[in-house]
Amino acid sequence: MSRTTRATQALTRSGVPFTVHSYTYDPDAERVGLQAAEALGADPGEVLKTLMILVDSKPACAVIPSDRELSMKKAAAAFGGKSAQMMKPADAERATGFVVGGISPFGQKKRVPTAIEADAMALPLVFINGGQRGLQVRLAPGDAAKAADAIVTALTA
Repeated sequence: MSRTTRATQALTRSGVPFTVHSYTYDPDAERVGLQAAEALGADPGEVLKTLMILVDSKPACAVIPSDRELSMKKAAAAFGGKSAQMMKPADAERATGFVVGGISPFGQKKRVPTAIEADAMALPLVFINGGQRGLQVRLAPGDAAKAADAIVTALTA
């Protein structure tokens, strides 16, 4: 497995400190973020999942703890929209250039508005997908927000 991806290259360019962690990805896992947390020996709240959504039919990216559910109402409001829905997996792959299970908020093919769950800011470090299945980056949540040019707001139910 390559430890260099578009996501890790984007983080390097941003100048924020991070470490790279690999784990055995389980394609049959019911919830990929929770499987990643277990494989990494991390608390599920420290492993953030990257969700590609449509807000008023426009792509956006929401980053939330893997043990929480995204509130579509809060996501729509965060991006100044009226409604939000999950992006279809094939559309998410086309928009980001990453495969589902390996989508990162860093280094996406086309930059989209991004938001990170505010509660994650209280943690010293978080894991976020590093741009391929089985690869996570660990960094301070404030640095993640800076590198992704993300807004920080409440996104979960």
